[in-house]
Formats: sequence, C-alpha cells, structure tokens
Amino acid sequence: MSLPAQVLIVDDSVDNRFLLQSLLEDEGYIVTVAENGAKALDHIAGKGEAQLPDLILLDVMMPGMSGYEVTRWVRGQAELPFIPILLVTAHEQSNVVEGLDAGADDFIRKPFDVEELLARVRALLRLKFSVDAEREIAQQRDDFVSRLTHDLRTPLVAANRMLALVQREALGTVAAEAQDAIAQTIRNNEHLLAMVNTLLEVYRHEAGRKTMTFAPFDLGRLLKEVTAELQPLALTKGLDLKLDLAQTPSWSLVGDRLEIRRTLVNLIGNAIKFTDVGHVHIALHLDEGDQGHQWVLEVHDTGSGIAPEAQDTVFAWFRPGNHRRSGSGLGLHLARRIAHAHGGNLTLHSSSEAGSLFVLTLPLQPTAPSGTAGAENAVVL
Repeated sequence: MSLPAQVLIVDDSVDNRFLLQSLLEDEGYIVTVAENGAKALDHIAGKGEAQLPDLILLDVMMPGMSGYEVTRWVRGQAELPFIPILLVTAHEQSNVVEGLDAGADDFIRKPFDVEELLARVRALLRLKFSVDAEREIAQQRDDFVSRLTHDLRTPLVAANRMLALVQREALGTVAAEAQDAIAQTIRNNEHLLAMVNTLLEVYRHEAGRKTMTFAPFDLGRLLKEVTAELQPLALTKGLDLKLDLAQTPSWSLVGDRLEIRRTLVNLIGNAIKFTDVGHVHIALHLDEGDQGHQWVLEVHDTGSGIAPEAQDTVFAWFRPGNHRRSGSGLGLHLARRIAHAHGGNLTLHSSSEAGSLFVLTLPLQPTAPSGTAGAENAVVL
C-alpha cells in the first residue's frame, strides 16, 4: 500500500495502550486508541471507509463491553469492509474458542513477545490487503459486465427493428428464402437479448443495485396470464399444461409484480422446455402453517428430471446443467434471488422417474426492508 496502515487499539489500561501505540508507531503505522468498547464502536461508526482502521487490536476483558462483544458487533455490520481483529488478553481464563467464534482472526496473550506481536500484525494486514484487492477486482468485474450487458442491448434492439422493417418489405421486395433467414435471425437475436437481460438482472442483484417496487397485486391473475402466454409452446409439443388455483377469496400478494412475473415465466417455461412427453402441472395454494401465511406455488413436469449430483448446484449461476437444451445457467439463480428478496424460497425435488417439482414459497406480505414504510415502496436490494 502507498499509505501506512491504520491500526485501532482498544484497551482500558493506559499503560497497555501506551505500550502498543509506541511499538506500532515505531513500525510506521498510524495508530488510534480507544479506552473502551463503546468508544471504539463510536470511532468505527463515525468513519467513512477511507478512514476505517485496517486492523483492530482489541483487549478481551474490559468494563462495560468485552472484546467478544465488540468483535460480534463489528462482524454484524454488513456494510463494513473486512477489518482483521487481533484479540489481546492477560487472562488465562479468556476463551480462545469464544473469541474466534465471535469473528476474531487471531489471539495473543500478555505478556507477549514483541517480535511475535509485530509478526501477527503484519500477517493480518497482509490478509486485509489481499481481501481488499480481491473485492476491488470483483467490483471492477461486476461493473464491467454490467456496463457491457447494458450496452449490448441497444444494438440488438436496433438490429431487430431494422430486420422487422425488411421482413415487412418496407425497404423493398424480399425473396421467400431471405424471409426465412430474416425470421431465424430475429429469433436468434431475441434469444440473445433475453440472455443479456437476464445477465444484467443477475449482476444488479449481486451488486446490491436492484430496485424493487413492492405493492399489492393479484398473484392468481398473474399466474393465469403467464400460463396463457406459454400455452402455445406446450401445445406445439403436445403437452398438457394445466393450472390449478385453490379456491380462495383473494390471491393477493405484496411484492414486485414484474420480478414475480419473471420468476413464473422462468419456472413454467423451463418445465415446458425440458419436457418432451406428458404434462406440466401448476398449482397454487395458501399455506397457513408454522411459517405464517404464505403462497405455495408448485410447478411439476414429467421431464427427464435432474440428476442428484446436479441438484445441489442447479441454483448456482453459470451452472447450465448437462441437458442438451440447457441455457445460460442464470435463470434459476435469478429466480431464487427474487424469491429470497420477497422473503420466500425456491426449492427443487427431482428424480428420473417422477420428473421435476419446483416449489416457490412467497409470504403474503414480506417484512418491509430497512428504511421503508407501507406496502408501496421502491427498495434497493
């Protein structure tokens, strides 16, 4: 690093703080001290990321708030970058296991050897800088892919609009053979555009930049719309596409209608795509069990099923599976992310004999994300 590392020392003993500060400043580190856990938390909470400590040296036994409690608080702040914590104690009864379980990265007892202490500090700072470098690379990759997928959409849309004009012979007569080629090119572009859109949505979720609008809507009506839209695909393959809606006064759900629609199209479309003979049955019912009131959507197909060894990774991104018609491997990953964003879940039960059963659970009214109030909100997830 071009700048000296910043170290925060937290200890209720004046002598200990002075000793540690002198040792570390002699090594060229920028040192800040706090006399108890509460002041340490105030210091961390009041700093921007550029001023946060690169390492915390933390006494275990302090009045008011122990080092274990400070460690748990730091590790519980999801918005903080990784900050290594070195626990320092003079008490034999201090529990190394408890400290490590709380989230500390190393542990040293007093009286300590100065060279050992400095070596542990250097090791933890190397770990810190390595983690930060990996995070920065990942962020740059995500930003690049996000920009790339966004920029790809414009020429694809423009190309299809121009091809549609040619297909309608708005620019002159087109031979029958060329019409077939144009139609196939449009379909290929639409498929590529769908993949680009899915990739862009996945990266928005992964980067925490996805904005969702939660509002009440009719889940049953949406399900009817999606099923009717996909019915021609099932008829083309000779499949029985059946929708079974439970009798209920209302099919209301609080969520993002567009994102739930994306999930339904993915699940039902996949079931049709990977089923050659038999049926795709969809059922929606209300579960009033221990998990609270929630909608349970089941999509069952009579396809070839998913091998047991592949079921553990089917929701991971860029895991398209071994089927010859497998896509990009992003759809199911995105569907589960959307389910989780609504406080629900998406699970799979599959076998070669019974096909695949995807189960989507959605609470009627999920807990509002932090910083929102009421049902209709635009929230970043």
